[in-house]
Amino acid sequence: MELAEALQVLGEGNRSESFALFSRTLDMAWVRRVLTATGTASVRKRKLPAELVVWLVLGMALLRDRSIDEVVQHLDLVLPEIKKDDEVSRTAVVRARDRLGCAPLAVLFGETAQRWAGEAAAALRWRGLAVYGVDGTTMLIADTADNELVFGRPCNGRSAGAYPQLRLVALMVLRAHLLADIVPGSYHTGEQTLAQELWNRLPDHCVTVVDKGFINYFVFYSIQSQGTGRHWLCRSKRHLQWQVVRRRGPHDDLVQIRINRSLRQQHPELPECLTARAIRYQRRGFRPQVLLTSLLDPDTYPAREIVHLYHERWELEIGFDEVKTHALERLETLRSKSPQRVLQELRGLAIAYNLVRLEMLQVATRLKLPPARISFRHSLMLVRNFLVSAWLASPGVLPKRLAALHEQIALLVLPKRRPRRYARAVKIKMSNYAKKAPPNRGPLPRWP
Repeated sequence: MELAEALQVLGEGNRSESFALFSRTLDMAWVRRVLTATGTASVRKRKLPAELVVWLVLGMALLRDRSIDEVVQHLDLVLPEIKKDDEVSRTAVVRARDRLGCAPLAVLFGETAQRWAGEAAAALRWRGLAVYGVDGTTMLIADTADNELVFGRPCNGRSAGAYPQLRLVALMVLRAHLLADIVPGSYHTGEQTLAQELWNRLPDHCVTVVDKGFINYFVFYSIQSQGTGRHWLCRSKRHLQWQVVRRRGPHDDLVQIRINRSLRQQHPELPECLTARAIRYQRRGFRPQVLLTSLLDPDTYPAREIVHLYHERWELEIGFDEVKTHALERLETLRSKSPQRVLQELRGLAIAYNLVRLEMLQVATRLKLPPARISFRHSLMLVRNFLVSAWLASPGVLPKRLAALHEQIALLVLPKRRPRRYARAVKIKMSNYAKKAPPNRGPLPRWP
């Protein structure tokens, strides 16, 4: 959809030049269809129609260092005839977000991510397979009673955490850092439980790289048996045992892992043994490791390449860092104070992250470089500057400014990554101040 058509959709005379950057990628027909399908389209004239609230949620994610009031002002997200009479109050913004709910953003993220991630994964295949990764993380949310009731709060034997937290499992296209799917839930829900929704959504002809914490024989069997050319790759746990069936090469064995009887009773379709490939390797400065995978053919999938492929799993950790550290500007929490708005903001954050990553992918493709060689932090800053300043410019100069933005992003090429030579370590930041005790609200609730 062209920019002029998008402006007509958003309201006659409304200035949406700030989002011209994304109008080429995020088709407004998607937004209209999602709002209609979820029954959230605005029927009567409001200060903030549903279409504008969608852009508001995206703007909240892209302009994290500004208050919601400033986002409305900077992006000019108010119909012009309304602005003459009255400014949008903070209460009106909250009510508009509540009317929209989290369902439209969830559907919009699902539709856009499926298309964007699928296209990016297909263009960046490894030996004919799309490369995905699955991992989990936690995110701090605003310290309100409603958020704690729904999402829970971490605790140990001595005290509860300072903030409620949600747990999140993500499916990412590792070579493009595009989020293909996310499943949020309570902090007290395990990552494997949340990830159950992801396994059936994997496409054919792909390999999914996971951490050893996701080892689950039923999941592995389901991945490789349901679909065509679907594979898994993970690191073995230290005390896992198997029987060697055949030697495939130095440190490369075809093995069978016996599945315990209780798991087969729960899932009668499981075989007695799971056939896999065990690849032993050691990197300088690290302990020896073993990789397990369903990529059984040593000629089609060489062991050395599989070792390098597994370590692309860290791209997902880098993606989490880009979202939590850079997109959220190192601020402690998501800003929403109710569970529905938290989920709405989370989906908006995921869409905004993908939009920035798509711009970087276009630049990387033009430069014939891997997308990881483009700086996310500086690309995000350029996009933010464009969003804030674009609505001050006349529409006639926008095409030139968009082209200039891509030229600026092209200058943000990072050097090749150096291989890690030392073991990972964590440094804890110390403070002289005592931790503030959370209010005593009784026992911690659980995810409903």
